[in-house]
Amino acid sequence: MNQPITIVRLSPDSDHVATVASWTFAEWGHLNPGYAADTWREALRRECGDGGVPSVFVAMEGDQPVGTAALLSEDMDSRRELTPWLASVFVLPEWRGQGIASTLVRRVEQEATDCGVHRFYLFTPDQQALYRRLGWRDHEELSYRGEEVTIMLRQLKA
Repeated sequence: MNQPITIVRLSPDSDHVATVASWTFAEWGHLNPGYAADTWREALRRECGDGGVPSVFVAMEGDQPVGTAALLSEDMDSRRELTPWLASVFVLPEWRGQGIASTLVRRVEQEATDCGVHRFYLFTPDQQALYRRLGWRDHEELSYRGEEVTIMLRQLKA
């Protein structure tokens, strides 16, 4: 744990797709009961864009992935009018508390700004405090697929 953390864009043919997919499936697969691990992995592969929406980023310590975040056109099928989304922010438990999630969020925000997006969303059941510290505002509270969540909004300067 002594190499600097770097944030890299995940490509569809990366060796890390399977790892990132396994993390996000374990964390959020219950919200998508129609997906199996292999279909989840293929969906992630399709989200690995060249830039803009969609894009997936990975926090790396050397050649080891330790976290991820994405910029997606859709993340909540009951709110399709809201787009795009910060999604899948995840850091391995042993790497938490070091600012990696914040760095990933900032990288996604920069990606959004670079492609002309200045307003976007996320939803979270339990990380509202983190996102509020990063400048996100509460937009709506609702029950989504059996889980109480807050949709949050980020308005960036043009």
